Amino acid sequence: MNVKVFKVAGLFLASATMLAITSCGGQQQQQQAAAPQIATMKVAYGSSNLDRSYPATIKGRTDIAIRPQVTGFITKVHVDEGQKVSKGQVLFTLDQVQYNAAVESAAAAVKVAEAAVSTAQLTADNKKMLYGKNIISEYEWQMAENALAQAKAQLAQAQAGLTNAKKNFAYTVVTSPSNGVVGSIPNREGSLASPSAAALTTVSDNAEVYAYFSLNEKDILALTDNGAVSLEKRIKEMPQVRLQLADGTIYPEAGKVTTISGVIDNATGAANVRALFPNVNGMLRSGSTGKVLIPNVADSVIIIPQKATFEIQDRRYVYVVNDSNKTVSTHVKVMEVNDGKNFVVQSGLNDGDRIVIEGVGTSVKNGMVITPKETTAQ
Repeated sequence: MNVKVFKVAGLFLASATMLAITSCGGQQQQQQAAAPQIATMKVAYGSSNLDRSYPATIKGRTDIAIRPQVTGFITKVHVDEGQKVSKGQVLFTLDQVQYNAAVESAAAAVKVAEAAVSTAQLTADNKKMLYGKNIISEYEWQMAENALAQAKAQLAQAQAGLTNAKKNFAYTVVTSPSNGVVGSIPNREGSLASPSAAALTTVSDNAEVYAYFSLNEKDILALTDNGAVSLEKRIKEMPQVRLQLADGTIYPEAGKVTTISGVIDNATGAANVRALFPNVNGMLRSGSTGKVLIPNVADSVIIIPQKATFEIQDRRYVYVVNDSNKTVSTHVKVMEVNDGKNFVVQSGLNDGDRIVIEGVGTSVKNGMVITPKETTAQ
């Protein structure tokens, strides 16, 4: 009787155990089936060549404001906006009537002065001869010599006036001081032009262009290793830089940083930097904008997408997926330099770690069980 009871009890216990195991397995399968598929990536060591970008303004190698050196009405505009010009090419002509009359008047004054010198010379020669014969006093002879000197001085003055009149007449033809491209022309025929008025136009010599941007004090200290290396040496050692145009495209010609100003602006806390770019086809124009891209190369680093990170109190985190497919919030330290899409990780991740790259900060939470969907980093 007791044996039968034990057999029945044992059978009941075995059945209950099998039912419990089946129930737990079903729950685990249900939980695993309920885990959302989330994109992940496996990190690995590699090299990075991220660019640090700086807003820049493009200027021609020389931007020369064209102003006349005399006042007059514009009678002819010989060029048009955007036209390429060469050094010495005529740009504007001013009214020449008054300046031509001034030249003629000055030339007549020279002739009068030359005649006065001739007369004074004859008188002085005659007085000298008479003085030599003791016919006149030395006083009369010296007076004649003084009159001759005065006539010669007046002739020199008249000749200077003629030179000045010719120069002013020449200034009525405004020419280009260099090769370049003509800017806007606000004043046309009939407008009054003068040295003190607005510039007639601007000629930009853009065979080469300068890209002006700024580096803050922290950047300069990092560039010189906190003063351990001279700024001049660092400038020479800097790699070639690139220029990103306003439409996002990269200018095909590389440039070189040439100067960094020795003064940091107290208002902005930055120093002006100038990079030189060739402009053979004239694509770049003075006044354009863009971004100077300075490369920053690093070896044996881990690169992760910025979308895989989130911030809490100025600390950056990622979700690492452990062996149980559970997300673990992990603090990482990243370099300040980035391209706007990726971060270079300095610490916090190891080669082979899996991180979440989808839904970070929204649908994915810490300690969440997921179904990893492996994705290759772009």
